[in-house]
Amino acid sequence: MSRREMRERIFQLLFRIEFHSKEELSEQLLYDADEGEDDADAAYIREKTQAVAEKAAELDGLINEIAKGWKTTRMGKVDLTLLRLAVYEIKFDDDIPTGVAINEAVELAKKYGTDDSSSFVNGILAKIA
Repeated sequence: MSRREMRERIFQLLFRIEFHSKEELSEQLLYDADEGEDDADAAYIREKTQAVAEKAAELDGLINEIAKGWKTTRMGKVDLTLLRLAVYEIKFDDDIPTGVAINEAVELAKKYGTDDSSSFVNGILAKIA
């Protein structure tokens, strides 16, 4: 599985948290397991999803500092989830270059967000980087 595909799966799992409690995350991770999925890929997805979820409050604080006129409570759930994932990658994941984190978030925003999501996500992440 490519890094892009794994990132998309992580995004999808994090998005679910917006509609379920964080305590249900481990159950959501079990439901998400793909048959035939490489164990290393599954472990990476699970670990990164949990890491981002655990830092959600801290990530929201960073996003709120940068997003003038917007608070995370007013943001669309797709945009917020993508921002959390990308900010986590920028601030806490040394394996992911900043430019890659931003580009991948923008691409996922184009796929899952509204017409304005990609520019909104790009603008916030550019300020954070």
